[in-house]
Amino acid sequence: MSQLTGIIQRLKTLQEGGETGEVQQRLFEVNGKTLCQVKFLPGKDTFELEVYDKDGKGTKFPFDDIDMTAIEIFELLQEEKQQQSE
Repeated sequence: MSQLTGIIQRLKTLQEGGETGEVQQRLFEVNGKTLCQVKFLPGKDTFELEVYDKDGKGTKFPFDDIDMTAIEIFELLQEEKQQQSE
C-alpha cells in the first residue's frame, strides 16, 4: 500500500508543477528498467501514461483521474517485479 501512496504523491507533484503551464513528466522504473513515463498535461488537465514494451516502444493512454493513473502504474510495477522474481 505504501508503494501506491508513493505513486499518488508523485502524480500530485506533477499536477502541482503543471500549474505553471508546463508539461511535467516522471519515469517509473524497476531495477533500472524503465516501464513507463507519465506526463501531466495542464491544458487538458489529464495524465498521459506511456507504457514501454520489451523493445522500448511506447503506447500512450490518457487518464483524467489521478487514482486510475496510479493504479495502472502500480499494476505495471507489480507485474515487472513478479516477472523478475520468477
